[in-house]
Order: sequence, then C-alpha cells, then structure tokens
Amino acid sequence: MDNEDYDTGPAYVRLVSNDGHTFVVSKDVASVSGTLQNMLSDTFEEGQTNTIKLHDIDGTVLEKVVEYLYYNRKWADSVDVPEFAVPTEMALELLVAADFLHV
Repeated sequence: MDNEDYDTGPAYVRLVSNDGHTFVVSKDVASVSGTLQNMLSDTFEEGQTNTIKLHDIDGTVLEKVVEYLYYNRKWADSVDVPEFAVPTEMALELLVAADFLHV
C-alpha cells in the first residue's frame, strides 16, 4: 500500500522501514522512543508530515520494535511484567535499532 493512500490523522505517525513496510502507530506509543519523540517535534519535517522513514531498519525488525513500543506502553506502570520475547536470530539487529531509537 502506498504511504499516501490513507491519512493517519494527527494522533498517529507512519513509520516506514528501509524496505517500504509502513506501520501506523499512535504518537503516544511512538514517544516511548526518545529518537522518534524528537523527530516528531515541529522543528523537523517528520513532525509536520507524521511520517518517519527509518533508512537503517528493515521491516521485520521494525515490526518487532513497534511490538515492543506497544508492550512498553502497556506495561509501563506494572510490577509483574511478562518477558518480552526476542527471537535469537534477530537479537543483534534489535539491539542496534533499540540503541538508535533510544528505547
């Protein structure tokens, strides 16, 4: 689906991977990432277009990152937090993405 085929609205942001996969995420959830939160400020183009292109992250990794952002938001104030499953074969790529995104 082309990124321009739908409107995400002001409460949502599009995250686009380097291989063209698009994930529509609430801005509240995206703000779990310090990097995404900064990019969504009015100072940057991404804050005005609500679209962030992540040139160094592929779709499979970005999908897991988005899953983690929602997981983090859901369990932020909890004491008994279930373990977040990370596939072994994806661990290094996720670590690099998490470092870049400050999550």
